[in-house]
Amino acid sequence: MWKSPNGTIRAILDGTVFRTPIVVKGITPYIPTWTKPITIARHAYGDVYKNTEMVVKGGSKAELVVTDENGNETRQLIHDFATDGIIQGLHNIDKSIASFARACFNFALDKKQDLWFATKDTISKKYDHRFKDIFNEIFENEYKDKFAHAGITFFYTLIDDAVARVIRSDGGYIWACKNYDGDVMSDMVATAFGSLAMMTSVLVSPDGIYEYEAAHGTVQRHYYKHLKGETTSTNSVATLFAWTGALRKRGELDNIPELCNFADKLEKATLATIEDGIMTGDLALLSSLENKTKVDTETFLVEVNKRLSAML
Repeated sequence: MWKSPNGTIRAILDGTVFRTPIVVKGITPYIPTWTKPITIARHAYGDVYKNTEMVVKGGSKAELVVTDENGNETRQLIHDFATDGIIQGLHNIDKSIASFARACFNFALDKKQDLWFATKDTISKKYDHRFKDIFNEIFENEYKDKFAHAGITFFYTLIDDAVARVIRSDGGYIWACKNYDGDVMSDMVATAFGSLAMMTSVLVSPDGIYEYEAAHGTVQRHYYKHLKGETTSTNSVATLFAWTGALRKRGELDNIPELCNFADKLEKATLATIEDGIMTGDLALLSSLENKTKVDTETFLVEVNKRLSAML
């Protein structure tokens, strides 16, 4: 009924979404070489998500027409349709691409991890090449020295080469993707590492605003069961890590080490609960631990709190 609140906030902040798997003992990635998390940075504007498309009848001619502010037209033939077909128009804007690039560079510096970026500029010599050029220009002018000082690198390659390299890698880097690529690859990485409920998700704006969320969004089916008084076994890890991420960032910004320390301990307590064999139903199906117990939502949180209290 209503537009996505996350999408609305993302548009206001002109932010980029970063999603990182939460690695825990007993949940083995489907790609055995992935020993460190892979963060997907997804550009969240334009491309197919703001497309214009049509069904075309045979005998039609499709053209790309751009009219400048003075009314002058530039035309390029897309296709002469001898038979029925389809057509799609995509767009993006330099400002959004630049915001995407800066958010990725800033996040890489914040995490002290290498940044990868990939498009298909050999085929898309204007559209995808524009992404590549803007990333390279901003890196050379604003971030090259900062990356060298932090001991991290910026690496560009073609999207198909990136996929091959990712599969062979051990993880531990940030992979920046265009909107559609990021949509697909974030689900692939989440599934390969275990579950969307075991993913952190943070929206970062180019001017340094952060918004933390649970990657899976709302869990409607479980909520409706809860309203009926039925027992649920809902994995709250992504929500807990959204809070710890926000609290840690607040502690960093305000120079409150105690708050950062609390966030660290809450994360450790959460993972320790799972590694002790106490987990919700979704993880019980995935975990290779021998002695594991499936618990309901509240019991899991109580167990996390027990371990947290012991650390404080």
